[in-house]
Amino acid sequence: MNLSRLAAARAESGKPVRVVLVGAGKFGAMFLAQVPSSPGITMAGIADLASDRARAACRNVGWHEARIAACRFSDDAAALIADLRPEVVVEATGNPAAGIAHARAAMAAGAHIVMVNVEADVLAGPLLAAEAREAGVVYSLAYGDQPALVCEMVDWARATGFTVVAAGKGTKFLPAYHTVTPDDVWTHYGLSPEQAKAAGMNPQMFNSFLDGTKSAIEMAAIANATGLSVPRAGLAFPPCGADDLAHTLRPRDAGGVLEAPGLVEVVSSLERDGRPVARDLRWGVYVVFEAPTPYAAACFVQYGLRTDATGRYAAMFKPYHLIGLELGISVLSAALRREPTGAPQGFAGDVVAVAKRALPAGTRLDGEGGYTVWGRLMPATESLSVGALPIGLAHAIHTTRDVPAGTVLRRADVEAPTGIAAEARAAMEARFGVAKAA
Repeated sequence: MNLSRLAAARAESGKPVRVVLVGAGKFGAMFLAQVPSSPGITMAGIADLASDRARAACRNVGWHEARIAACRFSDDAAALIADLRPEVVVEATGNPAAGIAHARAAMAAGAHIVMVNVEADVLAGPLLAAEAREAGVVYSLAYGDQPALVCEMVDWARATGFTVVAAGKGTKFLPAYHTVTPDDVWTHYGLSPEQAKAAGMNPQMFNSFLDGTKSAIEMAAIANATGLSVPRAGLAFPPCGADDLAHTLRPRDAGGVLEAPGLVEVVSSLERDGRPVARDLRWGVYVVFEAPTPYAAACFVQYGLRTDATGRYAAMFKPYHLIGLELGISVLSAALRREPTGAPQGFAGDVVAVAKRALPAGTRLDGEGGYTVWGRLMPATESLSVGALPIGLAHAIHTTRDVPAGTVLRRADVEAPTGIAAEARAAMEARFGVAKAA
């Protein structure tokens, strides 16, 4: 409740929280837009593979030239972090290997880490969070992005004495989207390829949102941060609007779609025949919770909560998320409270690669949102027991045998991944895995 007061005190002291941003894409640019009007935060440096692009992003969001001149720009994030030694590093590249490297560079410099890079978090976040604690710094999910917002809602429900039945977000989804490739992604967004190119939109990145991969990654991050379970069969994406959350997202034995209480799930803004869902939650987040007593259930109705017909299950939701515009909450919370806005506590959920089409031996995998695989949410115990290939490692390696369409890829189906991401994942499994890979 007092974060703005703490930030104002830092501003008045003349020692604002010094931040280095790594990755000046859309998320990073939205954060940069808020920095000039956020007391207590100053941007010490920005690292991006193209420094000119980073400067252009600052101009595009309204920075004046004096502010740009006072900020350091570099294409070497690790060197910039080591030199500036900021209080907080915001990692917003979206590349798992880069995210792991930059998080460790931040720890070495004594900086807190705000991990926008949920791909890195799901691949090795429990390990990185543990390493951060051992280094005496905070590792945090990014407020404004859906996982941190859902973590906040889950924490609210538990702290007030309710049992969390389901939590997650909304998105636009149909089952056929699992096989969409970057070649046909724009038709589903209502854009022409020319319009998307003119807007600087990356087809593979946007396709990872459409084909279900990004939803799986975000739900795994929530499960790992909150201890909620993941559906054994993967996300179901049930069509559901804001008014029906408590009815739909309750256990099957109570009339809902959940295999058990305490799950993450994503609701679709489209009916299965493509019609729009009434009062959809495409941009929002939600939590469904259960009343501990008949008295509490009666209060749900008395105070206008949306409940199921029994009144036992209720839902709260936010119909939007503002991604980078809200990121300052994480920066200030880490620096001034030494508290994360969500962080991995264990390894509950994993995201594994599934073949979008038949993949002959020798096929080169192209990762999230590409032509070859999509990411399916899976319980971590099952992922490890079957030796499934994490989606974060399904980049630039080849299949070693034929893989049928719709099949979960196993490590035995591909060349052994190498590099920092593979090494961190192996260390994470050794430390947090509860089953051995087959």
